[in-house]
Amino acid sequence: MSAFIYICLLLCFAAGVPIAFSLGAACVAAIASDPSMSMVWIAQRMFAGINSFPYLALPFFILAGNIMAEGGISKRLVRFFSTLVGRFSGGLAIVAIVVSLFFGAICGSAAATCAAVGAILIPGMLQKKYSAPFSAATVASASCIGVMIPPSVPMVLYCFMAGTSISDGFTGGIVPGILFAVAFIVIAAIVSRKKHYGGDRAYSGREIWAAFKDSILALLTPVIILGGIYSGFFTATEAATVAVIYSVLVSMFVYREMSWTRLKKVFLESGLLAASILLIISVAAVFGVVLTKQHVPQMLAEFFSTVAGNKYVFLLLVNLLLLVLGMFMENSSCIIIMTPLLAPIAASYGIDLIHFGVILVCNLAVGMVTPPFGLCLFMGSDLAGAKLGSTIRSLVPYLVASLAALALITYVPDISMGLVRLLRH
Repeated sequence: MSAFIYICLLLCFAAGVPIAFSLGAACVAAIASDPSMSMVWIAQRMFAGINSFPYLALPFFILAGNIMAEGGISKRLVRFFSTLVGRFSGGLAIVAIVVSLFFGAICGSAAATCAAVGAILIPGMLQKKYSAPFSAATVASASCIGVMIPPSVPMVLYCFMAGTSISDGFTGGIVPGILFAVAFIVIAAIVSRKKHYGGDRAYSGREIWAAFKDSILALLTPVIILGGIYSGFFTATEAATVAVIYSVLVSMFVYREMSWTRLKKVFLESGLLAASILLIISVAAVFGVVLTKQHVPQMLAEFFSTVAGNKYVFLLLVNLLLLVLGMFMENSSCIIIMTPLLAPIAASYGIDLIHFGVILVCNLAVGMVTPPFGLCLFMGSDLAGAKLGSTIRSLVPYLVASLAALALITYVPDISMGLVRLLRH
């Protein structure tokens, strides 16, 4: 029966059936062939799977990120950080990485970060004679930091599925996100020096101050969101609603770059995206019950205990598995499917589930820039007008840096857990 379920699922994937419907078809096939299971509870289980107050954080963080991307916030962040680091060799590449790190702390989405930062910086990089493939690779790689740094939408999803603290999950992603950013900055500086990509002009103190004043409300966004969560003033779900209200006020009434017509369109786009994720979650709840009845988690645990003699080998195998899955699957879908299977096994090896969540999210973030289905890779190439093959070649140094950072995060738990333990006490 387990083999039948996965064969059905793989056939649907191969036919291009959307994830939610592929999972649903596998569930229906399994239930129809098992007399002990009833079709009646599919709808009941789907509703129960998303009938949770914390799930409201997902659509609200998605909405807040889209509003901020359209409301002039990203443009002001680019302008400010350009005055600080733009004058160095490869300055605009460094600005792209730093802004992606900061914008990720606002929207929590790699795709939104790539679109917002790339639309502004890639034309500037091309104008300064940066190659189109390098520009695309830099922005695409940097945008993956958006799902590591809090507030991370995939981390919210993982914490729901694993039953762990969202605030701890956010805290665990701070240092790893910074580590990836530093690794990317080193690569950008080395490549830029080798290819003679110059920096921008030096800015005066008056220009830096003017850019800072213009961007102060954008810079305060992560302070308000994360400060409220860590201080206990509001929960992650409440923080998401605060982020929406704040982004609307700043974009519409302070920066005045968001019209009512555009706001309506952003609400619609965000609603559709959130609905697709919630539909996958609801169907995955049914899929999880089916797998449990078929003892798939136990079989997977037995496999790992046979192959992996210790947690280090287990983590290596998990990294390899997730890197491959990330190449073919969207990260939310992968988290929904794999977390219930892998998290209990990780816990049995004594791995903290927050640390495991950071490993999972970082792996899937790398998957967003790896072919054949790297969303950010495609977005970056399109924005730069670069050939995909050339962009992939320029991406290789960033991928090497990503794997090195991922290895450190995996085998040095204090990178993820040090700040978590500090804030817990």
